[in-house]
Amino acid sequence: MIPRYTTPEMGEVWADTTRFGRWLEIELLATEAHAALGVVPDADAVACRERAPQTDAAFVAAVSERERITDHDVAAFVDVVQAAIGAPAGSWIHYGLTSSDVVDTALCLAMRDAGRLLVSAADTLIATVTDLATTHRDTVMIGRTHGIHAEPTTFGAKAALWALQLDRDRTRLRTATETVAVCKLSGAVGTYSNVEPAVEHHVAEALGLTAVPATQVIARDRHAELLYACASTAATCELIAVELRHLQRTEVGEVLEGFKPGQKGSSAMPHKRNPISAETISGLARVVRSNLLAALQDVALWHERDISHSSVERIIVPDSTTLVHYCLQRLNRLLGGLVVNVDRMRDNLWSSRGLVFSQPVLLALVAAGRSRDDAYRIVQRNALRSWEEGVDFRQLLENDADVTLTPQQLDEAFDLARSVRNIDRVFSELHSMASR
Repeated sequence: MIPRYTTPEMGEVWADTTRFGRWLEIELLATEAHAALGVVPDADAVACRERAPQTDAAFVAAVSERERITDHDVAAFVDVVQAAIGAPAGSWIHYGLTSSDVVDTALCLAMRDAGRLLVSAADTLIATVTDLATTHRDTVMIGRTHGIHAEPTTFGAKAALWALQLDRDRTRLRTATETVAVCKLSGAVGTYSNVEPAVEHHVAEALGLTAVPATQVIARDRHAELLYACASTAATCELIAVELRHLQRTEVGEVLEGFKPGQKGSSAMPHKRNPISAETISGLARVVRSNLLAALQDVALWHERDISHSSVERIIVPDSTTLVHYCLQRLNRLLGGLVVNVDRMRDNLWSSRGLVFSQPVLLALVAAGRSRDDAYRIVQRNALRSWEEGVDFRQLLENDADVTLTPQQLDEAFDLARSVRNIDRVFSELHSMASR
């Protein structure tokens, strides 16, 4: 992933130095497990640990140079490590193992660490969204369906629903992280023909992973599950971002992204204040979702293994986790600095001259004895006239002989508080989430 969208924490997870460090630790743990079984001399296992090279930039360069000859990254890695340790101890490195034992276990370890970062970032974002929802619990605004004024809601209720959806994504991320936190050191086709199961269990326990049966590779449905959790989280981030983009449009103006001193919205037009964070999140979500398809296609491999998945995973797993981490953090900053225009929300609600109360009027007419179809046509007739002539909706109703409602009944139908009186239903769910 390009540095622009890479957070320092996630960048460290996927750095080559970190990757080779994981490979080396797996090799050393396996050698020590073999020593415990009496396969490797104890002194040689100790020497391997003591003489093991640092997996720094110089080490990465050495492996890369060796790979030019071997045309195999793990073989190159093993050659460099064995040379650094020296004979005879170094010869025990990679004993009984196949490349996938090391690569797959290390990849699962990386995905576990990446998943934990995603869950932590989701925790922070959910807290921010929950605070936003609580602050604006009673900030009444117009709800829109198909982009058209529908009925009143509150900005707090909107944000509360975001938090609840993010919580579901957090659960998916936690579950997927657990699913992928596994270890496999069972040899060429997974039969433990050249390595005892005790070696696998020793390495798994030391790394905090779960040993699982496998072919030569760990089943890729596990990886696809994490990529789905990433795609779902990115989709939720985009859902929020798209809403904020619409609400920031000049014609709406109900929210604004924060704008720091010295910031420029346009190189040409000094007045511009654009929803750049929300737009960036929308764009990156497209990449994450597209990566899910590739992850699902990686599940079906030939027989006990092939490497058609390998090149794909080198791109999509680091990129997806990195982008989602970036999106979660950037959305958190966006919402933490969001400017909510309460007055504009109120003005927009009333800009349709009371039409947003058409359903309560309809129901009042039905309760007064009208058939639903008759009541609907009466209300619709007046609503259309209000739209076309720019006349107050209630005034038209009061002047319509077919509307047999008392002033008190109309007052109740046009009562804004009535529209949001049950908003606590949403917040009870939010409070339950927070207490879990």
